[in-house]
Amino acid sequence: MSVLVGRPAPDFKEVAVQNGKVIEGFSLSALKGKYVVLFFYPLDFTFVCPTELHAFSEKFDEFRKRGVEVVAVSVDSHFSHMAWMNTPKAKGGIEGVQYPIVSDLNKTVSRAYDVLAEERGIAYRGLFLIDRNGIVRHQVVNDLPLGRSVDEALRMVDVLQHFEENGEVCPANWQKGAKAMKPDQKGLEQYFGK
Repeated sequence: MSVLVGRPAPDFKEVAVQNGKVIEGFSLSALKGKYVVLFFYPLDFTFVCPTELHAFSEKFDEFRKRGVEVVAVSVDSHFSHMAWMNTPKAKGGIEGVQYPIVSDLNKTVSRAYDVLAEERGIAYRGLFLIDRNGIVRHQVVNDLPLGRSVDEALRMVDVLQHFEENGEVCPANWQKGAKAMKPDQKGLEQYFGK
C-alpha cells in the first residue's frame, strides 16, 4: 500500500455523474484551490456502499461550509452510477446524492491511489483529504466490509484547517473549538499543564 500523504494527489480525467447529468472529462485538477475529500467505494448496488454515500450526502452542507468538495469513485460505469442515483433510498439506491461520482471503469484512478483489490477488480474503501494545493494530507483505507466514519472525515478537515489558519497542531481526539498547541516543547507543556 502506497502512502500518498505529503505527495501530490494523482490527477485523473474521467466521466462522472452528478445531479442526473453526465460530466465528460471530470478532473481532479479542476478542483485545485479547493479542499477535496476523495473517497473510493467498491461497487454500485451493494450493501455498505449506499450507507456511506448517503452519510456523505447527509453531511454535504457541512463539507461545503468548510470549502470542501466531496468526490466519490468506483469502478462502475457512469450508466450504472446514473441508474443507482435514480433508485430510491428505500430500494438500496442513492437518490438525492449531490456530489459527483466518478466512473473508474478502466481502474486507472484506483490503481493510482493504490486502493485497487486487483484479484477482485474493485476498490477498497479509500479516503483521501487533499489540500488546496493538491497535496494529500490524510489517507485511510478500510477493507471491504468496514464502513467508514464521515464524522471523522469532517474532523480531519477541521484539524487541517485549524493548523493552516493558526499554526497549531491538534492533539488526539481534538474537536473544532477545543484547545490545540504550538508545535514545540513549550506548547506541549502548556497543553498538559492546563
